[in-house]
Amino acid sequence: MTQATSTGREAVVRRGQLLTWGTIGYNALEAVLSIGAGVAAGSVALVGFGFDSVLELTSSVAALWRLGADASAHRREHTERHALRIIGVCFLVLAVYIGIDAARSLIARSAPDESAIGIAIAAASLIVMPLLARAKRRVAGQLGSQAIAAEARQTELCTWLSAILLGGLALNALLGWWWADPVAALAMVPIIALEGRRALGGETPCSDNCHVA
Repeated sequence: MTQATSTGREAVVRRGQLLTWGTIGYNALEAVLSIGAGVAAGSVALVGFGFDSVLELTSSVAALWRLGADASAHRREHTERHALRIIGVCFLVLAVYIGIDAARSLIARSAPDESAIGIAIAAASLIVMPLLARAKRRVAGQLGSQAIAAEARQTELCTWLSAILLGGLALNALLGWWWADPVAALAMVPIIALEGRRALGGETPCSDNCHVA
């Protein structure tokens, strides 16, 4: 994917900002509904999914910071590095939180109640998140931004987390497999931790062809 020319760069930045604001709006709603439904149902995976949405909000704010500094080459380079680190830390914090909470739930053998709201949220995210991720990956390539690529990857990761969450909640609702919920949560941990390490090390999907320009 080629980077944008100087004449088209501002348009790409504006598109990236709109996409990021859209992500912020969706994740804010997702966080409130997921955490509320998770607490009501006693679902570790659903609360973890909501907390993931909160961290995605932080990552999106970092991405907005990066996009807002794009007009200045000096500020662009500075915010690129720092935004990428912030996003990487968000990944790692999420991995630790979910790992501890899911392990505690398995040890206590706490069974979550059925959550129709949680199932609906996970199903909706399976549709919305891939569309946002694809569009933001395109922006990342055109701007040559590893930070935007990492934020797009986090949005893409939300799709996989949604699938894992949906599977765990459905198995609990249909078959009464209480352990499916915390096991689904634990399945998220290595994926999230790996992405955090990659972001901190600058090893994003864009790292081979994205250079701050």
